[in-house]
Amino acid sequence: MSTPPHPQGWSTGAAPEPLRPVSLRVNGLEHRLDLPHRRLLSDALRHDVGLTGTHVGCEHGVCGACTVLLDGQPVRSCLVLAASAEGHEVTTVEGIGHDPQHPSPVQQAFIDCHGLQCGFCTPGLITTVHAYLDENPDPTPEEARTAISGNLCRCTGYQNIVHAVRRAAHLRRGARTTEEPS
Repeated sequence: MSTPPHPQGWSTGAAPEPLRPVSLRVNGLEHRLDLPHRRLLSDALRHDVGLTGTHVGCEHGVCGACTVLLDGQPVRSCLVLAASAEGHEVTTVEGIGHDPQHPSPVQQAFIDCHGLQCGFCTPGLITTVHAYLDENPDPTPEEARTAISGNLCRCTGYQNIVHAVRRAAHLRRGARTTEEPS
């Protein structure tokens, strides 16, 4: 077996990486994939499953753009091997709000509060906030700021994102209260 040529015509000299079967449960659907042993979850989601909502920024687990939920907990998918997610439920931003006509409360709050600009950090923020509000359904502004502190945004200045976190909490409480967060 020969090494496939590099796109620019020169050979890398490396043997192709062996593949292994991996079953990933993503947004409630099972995906059976043949992946290189070292395939990152972020790359598997984007390139093998076809869900491009998960963005890859720093590739070092610092920026939070690639945050997905693994069994309901936020993880940096650029630091997780796809094979290690086998047997777990992965939820991407597409799984949080899959109906454009009816966005999730978190997505609606980001829209209402203008909590996004370029949108690159937004999927990671949406998944982070979604999981956070499961733990703290009524955060103070300071708690909201702490909750998103691991997600970097280069556009917004964070104030509208903090408002969006509080608005999402209000929307999730729904009919239980009519008070609007300040």
